[in-house]
Amino acid sequence: MSWSEIAPGVFRVRDTCNVYVVRSPNGRDGIAIDFGSGAVLDHLADLGIDRLTDVLMTHHHRDQGQGLARAVAAGVAVHVPPVEQDLFAHVDDMWSARPIVNDYNLRQDKFSILAPVPIAGVVPEYRTATYGGIDVRVLPTPGHTTGSVTYVVGGIAFTGDLVYAPGKVWSLAATQWSYTGNEGPAMTVLSCYQLLEEPLDLLLPSHGEPMDDPHAALSLLAQRMQRYVDARRPQPWDLRAWLDDPFLPLTPHLLLNRTSNSCSYVLLSETGNALVIDYGYDVSTGLPSGTDRASRRPWLASLRALRRQYGVERVEVALATHYHDDHVAGMPLLRDVEGTQVWAPSTVTPILEHPERYDLPCLWYDPIPVDRSLPVGDSFRWHEYEITVHDLPGHTLYHAGFEFEVDGVRVLATGDQEEHLGVPGGRREVLNYQYRNLFRIGDYQRSAQLYRRVAPGLMVSGHWEPRWVDQEYLDLLTALGDELVELHEDLLPLETVDFGAGGVAAAITPYRSTVPAGGTQRLDVTVRNPLPEKAEVTVRMAIPIGWASAPAEQALTLAAGEEATATFDVTAGSTPRRRTPVAADVTAGELRLGQYVEAFVDVVDP
Repeated sequence: MSWSEIAPGVFRVRDTCNVYVVRSPNGRDGIAIDFGSGAVLDHLADLGIDRLTDVLMTHHHRDQGQGLARAVAAGVAVHVPPVEQDLFAHVDDMWSARPIVNDYNLRQDKFSILAPVPIAGVVPEYRTATYGGIDVRVLPTPGHTTGSVTYVVGGIAFTGDLVYAPGKVWSLAATQWSYTGNEGPAMTVLSCYQLLEEPLDLLLPSHGEPMDDPHAALSLLAQRMQRYVDARRPQPWDLRAWLDDPFLPLTPHLLLNRTSNSCSYVLLSETGNALVIDYGYDVSTGLPSGTDRASRRPWLASLRALRRQYGVERVEVALATHYHDDHVAGMPLLRDVEGTQVWAPSTVTPILEHPERYDLPCLWYDPIPVDRSLPVGDSFRWHEYEITVHDLPGHTLYHAGFEFEVDGVRVLATGDQEEHLGVPGGRREVLNYQYRNLFRIGDYQRSAQLYRRVAPGLMVSGHWEPRWVDQEYLDLLTALGDELVELHEDLLPLETVDFGAGGVAAAITPYRSTVPAGGTQRLDVTVRNPLPEKAEVTVRMAIPIGWASAPAEQALTLAAGEEATATFDVTAGSTPRRRTPVAADVTAGELRLGQYVEAFVDVVDP
């Protein structure tokens, strides 16, 4: 193994990747950027260092961290990129569940370490943290992987595999995140542009030689990778403009972030503060394959332009129309970096704060604390604006619209309620309902009535162009809502058994829970009588052998369409087991539904 001192107090050890060691101010300790096979531990004395206190990983690939178990055994704290934390601490979950047959996911997550390692924590993106007495700034630089980061110490940037040499990357294959997509190469371009804003003197890559002209190296890579991106698209993609000018003014004080997924809107106050409506994936080049944490990368790439072009001093508030990840994924990062408060409708707050309780699609991986829960139907003030929160179920049961006036225009932000499809000669309006989101048959009739009452001049949505509203459009939405009810009434046997649009008349809460072996979890089973007459609805828990339920069964007498909740205390067995399924066996009158709805219990060591 060879090593060299490439800057004062900074050493490169050649291994399965370049492992960089930075000497701590005390002269005895050090930190490592990436870890390779772990052989660096055998050569610390050669570097004049007694011990490593911390390892900072730039990304999850095996050549970067196959020896991390040695670091943990030596008492070295391991810190990893937030997006990729599960590919270190819980990589066994990926290995057990990752599709490998008929697989369209081209991300190189299978180049992860083979067994999990405990991590001390995740690194704070956009901020500076101190490791071993060394101040390290963390910058998100996706491209080689979705979650890659760059570490900056002084004027030195440890860039992982973002750049190999001036204008070159270590792997193009690693940047292909989906089967026909171009997300990774485009993100590489954007990451280069982001780093070009930093005052850097030296780039130190995971593979390749030091680069003492960072501006030239990154500029050439951005230029070449832009050509690569354009070669795979029907028309050129101006990624520089995507980063420098992401906002489209709808009125002087209302902006559309044209780069985000979903659409994010910025309301500007004369105080210099900004309020964002929804904030999911900022400056998005597309969504990679997969739905694991490492496939979903929030970052704050547009904020520099917001400050530069519109004089915003602070993003003060983030409003959520609903809980779907593409509308809220970036809010925790906004809070951590900007001090932004998260405000949400009272119907949405419980899902953001306790996602594990719900069996719903598109939930974010972690709880999102809500600083202010907004009563539905009420109004609130934010600086010079009065904003009304309207209940707007349809796309999902837990969904709201925000009404406000800006620059003399009455605006209604409708989230994902309606969808505009491009068709020859124009576009077609369709209703964006999903059954697992708990859509109800009459929701779109009610939303059409709301639109008539509010009479907005402008409606802004989650994924489609803003719509200037006229009477013809309101009439169209009314007709679509009526047609939707008619279609469901024609197709479903609602007069004899009414399960609602979603086809299920029960739910278990919490949907996901964790208990120690031998511990007890309370489960609430909410059931609705689907029959057109009063009936006795019985509920019995279906649990593994060796588990217990108290009571074993409950009977509820319910009127037609009435809901009630049966509560059970379920005691787990003595053997730890991940994702143990339990079910509620339901009978309504003479209608035997069987093991109708499920929930999952993780049983862990006490």
